[in-house]
Amino acid sequence: MQIQLLFFASAREKIGHARVSFDVPVGTQVDAFKKLLVEKHPVLEPMMGTMLIAVNQQFAGDDEIIPDDAEVAIFPPVSGGSGGVTLCQIVTEPIDIAHITQLLTCETTGAVVVFTGVVRGRTEGKETLQTVGLEYQAYLPMAESKLAQIANEIHERWTDVEGIALIQRIGYQAAGEVSVVVACAASHRDTGVFEAARYGIDRLKEIVPVWKKEIRADGSDWIEGTYHPGSGE
Repeated sequence: MQIQLLFFASAREKIGHARVSFDVPVGTQVDAFKKLLVEKHPVLEPMMGTMLIAVNQQFAGDDEIIPDDAEVAIFPPVSGGSGGVTLCQIVTEPIDIAHITQLLTCETTGAVVVFTGVVRGRTEGKETLQTVGLEYQAYLPMAESKLAQIANEIHERWTDVEGIALIQRIGYQAAGEVSVVVACAASHRDTGVFEAARYGIDRLKEIVPVWKKEIRADGSDWIEGTYHPGSGE
């Protein structure tokens, strides 16, 4: 089957083209695709370990199957801040925390603080609530823009933070699954990296247009917040 490849930044420079057609066997997974790509374009091999793959404009994991006539983009993590990496994503696939940590880690990194949000199965209060799962929805263009805004705010407030990742997963997620990851990397633990990660998740909950429906055995409800952002926020 045939797919369309898009190359960006350093990958485009190595290949010399922005877009090419590429033939792969039916049922090819992303991991196998990367090996086929390196066989055809050996010049990409040194950088493939850090390259990101998007299939039809969605961040793709190695085990995802590429559909026929898909648009597959190959690009490095988005750069930003103090020479580090800024990665802002709305995804549908499970979040790979180890991979995110690897992407944020560079030669000068001595600390990576990771906040992981997990779908809670039981909530204790006046009454105990059992949650089967959550259904997340997002206003995608605005959500991605707001994640980038938060990353910029972190860079402005904590200039020693070298790398930032803000990853929100949407779609259905069962209790116990990771729904959101905010990670910040810096040279030392006393650079404000803890505070930066806390700010990132708090701000995400305030201004990123993502909603969740709580699904229980006895029914479901949309969960609404209380924060009303000001004009231009």
